[in-house]
Amino acid sequence: MRSSRSRGSSSGGVRTPEPWEFSQSSSSSSSSGSKRSDSSRNPIQIAARAIGSCFVPMEPHLPTGNPGDGFRYQSSIAAPSVSVHGSTHGVDKKNLGRLGMFGSGRGYSGKGYSSQKEPGTMKFTMTEINRATKNFSASLKIGQGGFGTVYKGKLEDGTFIAVKRAKKTLNDSHLGVEFQSEIKTMAQVEHLNLVKFFGFLEHGDEKIVVVEYVPNGTLREHLDCLKGKPLDLAARLDIAIDVAHAITYLHMYSDHPIIHRDIKSSNILLTDTLRAKVADFGFARLGATDGDATHVSTQVKGTAGYLDPEYLRTYQLTDKSDVFSFGVLLVELVSGRRPIETKREIVERITAKWAMKKFTEGNALQTLDSNLLPTPAANLALEKILELSFQCLAPTRQSRPSMRRCAEILWSIRKDYRELLSSDPPCPRMRSSMNEKIAHDHIEVLIMLQLLISPACFPY
Repeated sequence: MRSSRSRGSSSGGVRTPEPWEFSQSSSSSSSSGSKRSDSSRNPIQIAARAIGSCFVPMEPHLPTGNPGDGFRYQSSIAAPSVSVHGSTHGVDKKNLGRLGMFGSGRGYSGKGYSSQKEPGTMKFTMTEINRATKNFSASLKIGQGGFGTVYKGKLEDGTFIAVKRAKKTLNDSHLGVEFQSEIKTMAQVEHLNLVKFFGFLEHGDEKIVVVEYVPNGTLREHLDCLKGKPLDLAARLDIAIDVAHAITYLHMYSDHPIIHRDIKSSNILLTDTLRAKVADFGFARLGATDGDATHVSTQVKGTAGYLDPEYLRTYQLTDKSDVFSFGVLLVELVSGRRPIETKREIVERITAKWAMKKFTEGNALQTLDSNLLPTPAANLALEKILELSFQCLAPTRQSRPSMRRCAEILWSIRKDYRELLSSDPPCPRMRSSMNEKIAHDHIEVLIMLQLLISPACFPY
């Protein structure tokens, strides 16, 4: 029985479904060839498309088959239901979480799929933990963070686990809050793209969190090419969609809205089949539940480079803070760069800001990870992913899309990417038709882009 691993990559304070009830985005335009027309290189038009696609109305369609592979549609997005092995059953939020959302290019069966143990129901003793980790052997250490150290373990029934062992100085009030936050949050969520929580243990001065072991490292390790060959663009798109599904579940479909507050590449774990699982709930916080409340006032926590500047300035936390972090993650995915590149020239140091400038100048291709081959399909996907990321990076939360909307747009981008990969480059007439779909409100776009590129958007 295989399971997966969680890494404690955080370091206190600011730190360095399958089918579901969703509509498919119509914002992603048809595929285009490698040679773009002059109008498609117009910075104003490119920028307009980046902002304008925020406001494209969603199609009232719902995938009920295998998304991206000739699925059928139905028109309601009301009562949630899911199709499993040909039969449809009404399910509650918990069951939606278990099944996941949308679809991705790879299934969960076989290698990489986690244990079927119910989350949070396992009881552990210190003797079992010591036996599973060989008394916290240094050879089984797989991660280190502000909370403590993470070890790989193996239970007597063969299940692999990740054991997060808190620092012995956990009398530190902040670390104690992180421990309580993690176990409370993980105990109430369950989703295929979230690291599964097995249980916790408090024994004397020992505080232990036990989660599934995810065997293939973090997304950041893969982007740094520390785990073999580089991720191709198709895998990166699938990973982005998996993460979007997980965060959408936290924001909309958990028992109470949950804001993760630390979405970053080192908190995204990958299975052997490159399915993504979001980990580390030490900074997670319940969102506003009062119908009139628009935010939660709380001290700033997160990781430099991913922090929402509006939250940093006002101490007002909303689910759009996760959206901002996700926008940074999208730029990281396509560029391969870290959010803050301290060894680069000043103009390239803040990766998202650098990528925005390249994009608005019509040089989006210069932001593509050198490990990725520039092809017509890749170039189109790159531009559209950057469009979405810049929407997520808007200076104010009202201007950012929801995570659900992000998932829809990414799904559409993946669909177009696959179609273009499997077909010849479109003719010039088709490319011209695509270009006519670009938004035309130049003045608003210029104002928005000026705000996006301003220092206030990236105060690091």
